[in-house]
This record gives sequence, C-alpha cells and structure tokens, in this order.
Amino acid sequence: MDVLLGPDGPFASRIEGYRVRGEQIAMANAVEDALFEGEVLVCEAGTGTGKTLAYLVPALAAGMRTVISTATRTLQDQLYHRDLPLVVEALGAGHVVALLKGRQNYICTYRLERALADPAVDYRRRPVLEHLYRWSGSTRSGDLEEVRVLGDDTGLHAQVSSTTENCLGGECPHYDRCFVVKARREAAAADLVVVNHHLLFADLVLRDVGFGELLPEAQAIVLDEAHKVPDIASMFFGRQLSGLQLGALCYDALRAAAVDAADMPELERTLEHFDGAQLRLREALVALGRRPNWQLERLRSDIAQLIESAGEALDETVDALTSAADRSADLDNCLERAASLQARWSLFGAGDDDEAVRWLDATQRNFTIYETPISIAGAFSNRVEASGAAWVLTSATLAVAGAFEHFKRTLGLEAAREGLWTSPFDYQSQSLLYVPPLSSEPRDDAFERDLVAACLPVLAASGGRAFFLFTSYRMLHAVAERLEGQAPYTLLVQGSAPRRVLLEQFLSSKAAVLLGTASFWEGVDVRDEKLSCVIIDKLPFGVPDDPVTRARANALRAEGLDPFDALQLPDAIMSLKQGAGRLIRDVTDRGVLVICDTRLMTKRYGKAFLRSLPGMPLTRAIADVEIFFDD
Repeated sequence: MDVLLGPDGPFASRIEGYRVRGEQIAMANAVEDALFEGEVLVCEAGTGTGKTLAYLVPALAAGMRTVISTATRTLQDQLYHRDLPLVVEALGAGHVVALLKGRQNYICTYRLERALADPAVDYRRRPVLEHLYRWSGSTRSGDLEEVRVLGDDTGLHAQVSSTTENCLGGECPHYDRCFVVKARREAAAADLVVVNHHLLFADLVLRDVGFGELLPEAQAIVLDEAHKVPDIASMFFGRQLSGLQLGALCYDALRAAAVDAADMPELERTLEHFDGAQLRLREALVALGRRPNWQLERLRSDIAQLIESAGEALDETVDALTSAADRSADLDNCLERAASLQARWSLFGAGDDDEAVRWLDATQRNFTIYETPISIAGAFSNRVEASGAAWVLTSATLAVAGAFEHFKRTLGLEAAREGLWTSPFDYQSQSLLYVPPLSSEPRDDAFERDLVAACLPVLAASGGRAFFLFTSYRMLHAVAERLEGQAPYTLLVQGSAPRRVLLEQFLSSKAAVLLGTASFWEGVDVRDEKLSCVIIDKLPFGVPDDPVTRARANALRAEGLDPFDALQLPDAIMSLKQGAGRLIRDVTDRGVLVICDTRLMTKRYGKAFLRSLPGMPLTRAIADVEIFFDD
C-alpha cells in the first residue's frame, strides 16, 4: 500500500493534484491486514482521508472476491462509474467489476407492457410509458437512474419496476432478457461487485432459509457509510407489513383477474371487498400520525374492528385466489403474496416482549407496522461469523469521543480490530465553530424566535451560501416562515422541490440558503465557496418516546446501564458529526459551523460532543464570525 499510494505509485500520475496522505496509507494497510487475516475491522476515516481508495486498492490488489456495500445510490454510482475504473486501470490487472442494485431500480419489461396495455391508464402517464418502452429497447443496464423522465412519480415507478413479491421469476415471458437477471449474472461472475446495504442484508436474511443467491460468495465484504448499518439491519432482522403492500396486491390482483379470470365474477367481488376494507384500515391508521402508542391504539374498538374486517377479507381473498391461481402466473403470484400477508397479519396484535417491539409508523399515504428486534448484536455477529469472509466497516462518523464502544456493542463486534484516522484538513485555519449565546434552550417557547435572531447576522456575514439543518420538519417550516422577507437570499426549503433539484438550484445561486432535515445531514458534497456556512438548530437527540428507542432503553436499564449515556448520547453525537461534516469538504474550503444549542456549553454531555467534532476554534461572539468572513 505504501508503494501503490505513494508519490511514485500509479495513482500519483493519474490523479491531477494527487497528494500522498499518511492517513490514507495507514488505513489501506489496516484494510489489507484485515483481508488477509480474515478479520473484522471497524474504522473511522475523517473527511479528506480518501477512504474510498483506502479500501478499493487493497481489495482489488488482494485478488479476493469482494462485495462493496454503500448506504446510498449516490455513492454506489460514484464508486462504480468514477472510482473503480480509475483503480482498475491503475492496478492494470484486468479485474472484472459489476454494479448490482435492488430490483426496483431496473425497468421490468413485463410490467411496463402490462401498464401500456391497461385501458384505464392515466392519459398523462401514457407518453412517459411510451418513452420508457422505447428506452427499454436500447438500454444496456435497464437502470432507471438513466431516465430523468420518471421524476418523483413514485406511483409510476412502481408500475414499471418489480419487487420481490410481484416478480414472476422463471415464469415471466421476458425472463431471458430480464435486466435484474442480467445484473445478477454479471455480479456472480465479477471479482468485485458494488451493492447497497438494503440488498446486502436482504441476501443475508434470505440465506438463512436457503434462498440467498443475489450476491456471489464473497471472501471480503466492505461496508462504507457503515453508520447506517444498525438501522438498516434492524429493519431486515425484523418483520413488517405496509398499506402499500396491501394496495399493490389489490391493484395487481384486480388487473390479473380482469385479464385471466373474466369468467369468475365472484373473484372480482372478493378482491373489491378486500380493497375497500384495506383502504378503510389504511385511512384510520394514517390518521393516527407518525409513531403513535400502538399498544394502546390497537385496542380502540374502531381500530380493532377495521383490523378484524380487513383480516377476514384477506382470508376470503386467499381462498378465492386459490381457486383461480392456475389460470396464470400473475394470479399465482398474487396468491403467494396474499398468503404471505396473511401469515404476517398477526403483526397487528400484541407482541412486545424481551426480544422485539411492535410499532406503527404512518405518513400521509401509507402505514407500516413493524416488529423490530430490541438487539441485533447476536443476529449480526452470527452472520458475520457464518460468512467466513473478512469484513471492513467504515465511515466518517463511527467513533464517539474517539471510542467505538457504542457501535461495536450495537453490532456484537466487540472483538473487532479498530482504526481511527482524523481528517488531514487544517480545521484550525479553515473553520470556526460558533455557539450563539442564546438565552433560551430548544424546549423553550422563545427558542424559535431567538434562533432566527441569532442566525440573521451570521447569514449577513456569510452572504447566504449556507445549509440550515433541522432536527424536525416543524422547526424547519417555522424558521422558513420567519426568514421569508427578512433574509435577502434565495430560500430553498426541503419539500418545495425534489432534493436533486434543490441542490442544483443551490449550486447555481450566488447567495442561497438551503433549509433541510435528515436527508441533507449526510451524503451531500458541496465544495468551494458555494457552501461557507452550516447552521444546526439543536443537538440531534432522538425522540425519547420513539417505541424502539424506549424498548432499547429499558433493555439497557435492565443491564444496569444508563440509556442516555449508552444509547441516546452516542446516537446524537454520530448524527451531529454527519451534519457538521457538510462544511469542509476539501483542502481549500473555509467555513463556519453554527450550533444554536447552548446545552453544548452548559450541560455535562456537551464536552462529549465537542471532543467528537473536528478541532475547530470555538467562539461565542458574532464579531469573530464577521472577522472570519471578512478575512
């Protein structure tokens, strides 16, 4: 690694402005050691370390069959289309690499044709469907990321792609030229395949029952953006049932019945009865709002009656589809899906115990009932051990005050190797941390007003060019309303346009302020003077009455641990590091990080946050901010 990434190595001549980074070489050596020893490495590499090359180079140089997994499609595409070609060319060993995404990312020719043939299709969607059909005949990958015409129309996206549930598999008439099958075959033949965490964990869970064939047998597995692993793994190691699944079943079954069982009117009546029952149930559960107390709400007579009625209608649907399933592959598939939902219907009942918690989450259009394991340590560590592969878990935000105890305990990886390499950026000269001397705390009624008053002079000093990051939509919209008319900048508010469009508008503007919540705290890379200020409204502690957090806190308390110190504080610190990491992205960047939460200075836990952030000079005076930007 010292040679390959050194001043005379193959990358020095291929990357303009290449700099030898000691932290990058140290990480690459640690990754190489873990791969050859077949061990688990947990490591943090600060922004600017160059961790992508630090794991790609040893992985390809080792000649092992490797899986690289990321949390976001953005990084997945960047790795495959930008970083991997560079590494493969530099090493010159003719490595075969592949990109594999979840099936919902690929066009499904069969479902596209069915959508086009549907006489009830919305006339506004038909031109888009026809465009997709023409594109499907020329694309090599079938990756819907190539087609901007889809936009954010999630309903249309679902119509032209498949899911694990509605895919017909080998019975599909287009199986031989299926883009998902093609991508899997290429992945199975590759030396290195790039996937995402959802696909990786779906495969790990399927392997428990003998059906995990999405990923090739790997000798090395690298998880980038590993700070997302606990949440994603919790989802796959549990169970869930959603209103969208119920609605999609009804939609597909009614279409299939109309085509393949038109002589069975009783099937259509049964399906329509179930569709009405599940819609009434969805309407009632959506009205409960985000994460209500499910153990109380499910006992309400009206809710219990709707659950029972929809469950009985589902039972009738299973019986009706059983008698029609041999009519077509579509109806047979619908029967399998209905039976699967029937088996999970018990999720609506009681079920909290020492192992798992059941809870409801609802949005404006959908609900999902979850059964989430309280601890995933055993499930995750057992799969790591059973894989027989070397594992590398890396991110810019895994350590809390320099320690990995929280992350390793969560995943059951207490024996893993550790590595911590700080950013090579000069935060002392490139940045400033400003904690405004507010007279109120986030829980106070005056906080919203004080927050805006404190940030207006900061925005005046920076000339806009800022991300304003929030921990809740409520605060985001309240501050946006107050800033409207007060700040002479282009205000870009999350929700007013797709995320991609907002970022494009921010980059094209000379003085914009982008207001965002969770999705803008990470995975956003804006360099140079375009982004010179990041404002965070408050320390990002999780919602204390979140059902999973509450259950895990009780479990820690039973072990004699303090849930705040062992769970809530570490999670908040890792989230804050992600948000703060948006500010300095290159050696030439300069900027001010503003954290508008005085608890950072007044509470005992504030020091833990400060020790976990890069070594920025700290001030509480707006004059220092003005001097920084004037300098």
